[in-house]
Amino acid sequence: MAALIYQLFSSTALLSQGIYHLVCATRNKLKSSPRDYVAKPFHPFPGAGGYLRHLQLYLVAIFVFIALLHQLLTASYSDPLLKGRTPVHLFTSLQSAAVLFSFLLLAVAILLSDATSLLPLPADLVFAIASGLFFLQFSLSSASAAVQTSDLQAKCDSLSGHVSALSSALCLALACQPRLFVADVALGASFCLQGLWALQTGLSLYVDAFIPDGCHKLLDVVSGVEGSTKCDLDDTKLRAMAILDLMFVLHVLFVVLILLAVYGAVARARGGRHGGGGSSYDALPNADSSHIQLKTMTGTQA
Repeated sequence: MAALIYQLFSSTALLSQGIYHLVCATRNKLKSSPRDYVAKPFHPFPGAGGYLRHLQLYLVAIFVFIALLHQLLTASYSDPLLKGRTPVHLFTSLQSAAVLFSFLLLAVAILLSDATSLLPLPADLVFAIASGLFFLQFSLSSASAAVQTSDLQAKCDSLSGHVSALSSALCLALACQPRLFVADVALGASFCLQGLWALQTGLSLYVDAFIPDGCHKLLDVVSGVEGSTKCDLDDTKLRAMAILDLMFVLHVLFVVLILLAVYGAVARARGGRHGGGGSSYDALPNADSSHIQLKTMTGTQA
């Protein structure tokens, strides 16, 4: 039950941050001209000053810190799902904690950079560091999937790693091209997708009603480790993998709908009707250029 609550917490945190990023990025795009738009590592809370200005960074730091504590507390659990007799679960949990601590340091660094003059970090450097951390998270998810004996757990970890790799590529693109609005919006969408997939992982591993037919929980789980879901036959395993792939595609489609809904809502709230920028331009009246040219020539000869 505790593992399911943690997955729900992770899903809520990632999904809320992703939607907030989509709203702010779209708002900045619509209110600025195409040349003035620049992606930001964080978005101040609209209309707020003082401590509320950095509310997003405070929430990110709190979310990451709670996830870090969870990884440290569960690191000593004995996990029958992992291959070998060595404490693999301990090592993977400590690796996850180290990655989360790196994200916590990055959030604190961004806060210090914006609130003080102690650590002036340029936005492209922040995106480059975030790209490296997301790639590290992708490597960790891939390594965790390789040592799992739980078929569903390994598949969920593998797909989560793919989303982390996408976030890494998008952050790298923004570090090189900070005016790339498509990459900025896609980064927020990747957060939403990671949050939705965390929810799907919790349901597929810890809720009996969502476990695919032919798969079941192991009975030799000790020390409160959950998610011991295994498929006995190859046919049921392939079917379960296909179901997870289908659910992943459905989550992607749902994220696309969220992106379109957010863009439409923000554009409607700002009264904008154009997607290319925040200001519209009136077309110049048509003029007979040949008439103007002849008139100019006539005046010159006179």
